[in-house]
Amino acid sequence: MPRHVTNQLRIIGGTWRSRRVSFPDVEGLRPSPDRVRETLFNWLAPVIQGARCLDLYAGSGALGLEALSRGAAEVVFVDSDRRVIAQLEQNLKLLDAGSAGVVQADALTFLQRPPRPFDVVFLDPPFRKNLLPGCLETLAAGWLASGARVYVENEAELGEPPLLPDWELLRSKQAGQVRYSLLQAP
Repeated sequence: MPRHVTNQLRIIGGTWRSRRVSFPDVEGLRPSPDRVRETLFNWLAPVIQGARCLDLYAGSGALGLEALSRGAAEVVFVDSDRRVIAQLEQNLKLLDAGSAGVVQADALTFLQRPPRPFDVVFLDPPFRKNLLPGCLETLAAGWLASGARVYVENEAELGEPPLLPDWELLRSKQAGQVRYSLLQAP
């Protein structure tokens, strides 16, 4: 397949339900499957309305776009790949999503900025790079509102994600090679 061909994903619920958006053909980019997103947003239903969200390693933007569609007040998308950033900006313009920002940066570099708290964080780092522990520790240093929810996707063989002191594992499931979990910060 030529490199310029784009892939598509469908927004599952909310204002943009059934809308399709494109994402670039970038190695390692794997949008969360529909059934995983459906489960996640059922878990987040009590808190997503009006939430300030951070989509680290945004990739296709599937999680952040779904959050906006379901009433999140704001989503900041962070990704290091310029093709991903360009497509996210195009999708946000197409959907007229004024309450979103896009930042081209490595996630850990982004987290070195002065923190501002978010209610929900989507954390889906590239697999097999051991990025999860460092991201969680850095998020805990000022990036999370009281009781914030942190959604994590990791390799199924690693089991449940590492918990920081006083954090709670609210939900966890597995779909194929992916373990997905919802954590709550203190």
